[in-house]
Amino acid sequence: MLLPVAARAQSVHYGPAHIEFGAQAIGVGTRESPAIHGRVLTEGYLTQPMVMAMASFWNNAVELKGALDFEGVTLKRGELNAGIHGEGYIDRRHPHTYLHELVVSAQRKFGDNGASLALGKGFAPFGTDDPMARPFEKYPINHHLAQVLERAVAVASARTRRVILEAGLFNGDEPESPGDVPNRKRYWDSWSSRVTLIPFPQGELQTSFALVRSPENATGGGVDHHKQSASIRLEDAQHSGYGLLEWARTTNYAGSSRTFAFTSLLAETWARYGRASGAFRFERTERPDEDRLVDEFRSPLPATDLSINGRSQWTIITALLAATFQPLETLTLEPFAEVARIRFRPTLSPSGFDPTQFYGSNRIWSVSVGAKLALGMSHMRMGRYGVASTEKRVMKMRSKEMDDMHMHGATGSAPY
Repeated sequence: MLLPVAARAQSVHYGPAHIEFGAQAIGVGTRESPAIHGRVLTEGYLTQPMVMAMASFWNNAVELKGALDFEGVTLKRGELNAGIHGEGYIDRRHPHTYLHELVVSAQRKFGDNGASLALGKGFAPFGTDDPMARPFEKYPINHHLAQVLERAVAVASARTRRVILEAGLFNGDEPESPGDVPNRKRYWDSWSSRVTLIPFPQGELQTSFALVRSPENATGGGVDHHKQSASIRLEDAQHSGYGLLEWARTTNYAGSSRTFAFTSLLAETWARYGRASGAFRFERTERPDEDRLVDEFRSPLPATDLSINGRSQWTIITALLAATFQPLETLTLEPFAEVARIRFRPTLSPSGFDPTQFYGSNRIWSVSVGAKLALGMSHMRMGRYGVASTEKRVMKMRSKEMDDMHMHGATGSAPY
């Protein structure tokens, strides 16, 4: 995902209703050296093809957020993404479900205070923003450590001027295919909570915890995940740059017995100047090294602790350069280039998996070149609903920023 754009949102007013919608897709070519067994792979994709909508009714008393993701059609084999894992894919990012998000929320505000309830399919109140709404096209490999998404969720939120409290119930099972839906027998078997402190308008500090029951075995009975997250996000007053520092940890438990633990530390920053923008990310994440199938980019599903042959630590430094062009008022084109240097080492002894021997080197270079095409509204910030959402604050920022940009001839907007 590249930078959300400042194209004027497609919006319609119907009496008490306000609706915005948009669409996007990224064409990208990626070259990894080596990708597997010393081989260099060069592949191309249409990734992150999405249609999004956001609607508010009766002066924002009721809100609806929705997103359709068509990666199940365009990314069946997965996208080269060294080090990433999850949902039966390894070293390739898996396609997300067609119904990525559909959540309705009802809220009541009292000045700077408020409360809300949200229900639907979406993100549990845990961790940081979805990587799809952040600058880089390649996902960080901590995606399954730092977010809990595509679940049936019920979220209660309360807010004061400086503090946001969220608590949610959701189904623990992860999707097993793009067309999969949450297992009805698993509804509300898992929970999470998040506390966000807003010391000033451009700052967010969050900490959260989640107990996810048997995420990798849809019928239940698998290991549980105890997840922790903490982060700091700062944005400059002109909304032309931000910095994020996050820590995440997932510990597997079989009953009351602790088995494996995986930790991640990530820092990223982004800045824009006129049409040009750049971003930098440092990530150090541990991942399980699981059995591989005949297709060595795939792992057994459902996964178990018995299928984990080792654990490795991945250190990835990624740099991104992009430009933003707006040929039409509601259409934006963003060509980009992204380069990553990847190193890894085993962290479990003895280990049944030697990553250097498997890949043919102790480091990987990844180069991606492509362009994002976006129509209408900017990508929404996913994972926060009702009074916990900063959408209105961002939308107001974006409107003012758009006016400034039209006056000075610039384009682009800050990621959520």
